[in-house]
Amino acid sequence: MTVDTPYASVRRADDTDRQAVMDVLTEAFTDDPLVRWLFPEAGRRGPLQVRHYRSLLAHPTAEAYLAGRREGAAVWLTPAAGRTPYQEHPDAPEAGRETASGEDGARLAVLGRALARRHPDREPHLYLPCMGVVGGRRGAGLGSAMLRHRLERADADGLAAYLEASSPRSRALYLRHGFEDLGEPVRVADSPPLWPMWRPPRR
Repeated sequence: MTVDTPYASVRRADDTDRQAVMDVLTEAFTDDPLVRWLFPEAGRRGPLQVRHYRSLLAHPTAEAYLAGRREGAAVWLTPAAGRTPYQEHPDAPEAGRETASGEDGARLAVLGRALARRHPDREPHLYLPCMGVVGGRRGAGLGSAMLRHRLERADADGLAAYLEASSPRSRALYLRHGFEDLGEPVRVADSPPLWPMWRPPRR
């Protein structure tokens, strides 16, 4: 289904769009401070990002969306109550070794374990592990369009949502869409902080 907003069209990605989703996310996050910390070698960063996003898309509950002319992408998961996405699917990115090896894999695994410890498991909810917009289209409303598109349905279903914001700018966006900080930021060694955020359903 495609939904047109004043800012952009948003549609559910199908199997033929998987590469487009990975390409958008790779471009959107290649200079992200957290991704640069995880994968510091510029020449290896892109391929490692693709493996990371492929792992997310392999999750049995993954929903991917594209916005605009393939200028924004988001991946949502739906963990069951009492479980985190990582417990449900051993190939999820927190495993680290499935996405990267050596020091890259070690950083990813340590960060994944820290995030898993903070992931709420008290009730079913949507989880947004990543949402990105390509550089030339940031600030054009694509992120807001993707959030509204999925959160409106979550509200109708009485479903909460959870994410970890990876920058002050993204945290500000999520605050505007009803998310609230859930405890202190997560930081591993010298990594940039990530802000766990929770959004109860609006009825």
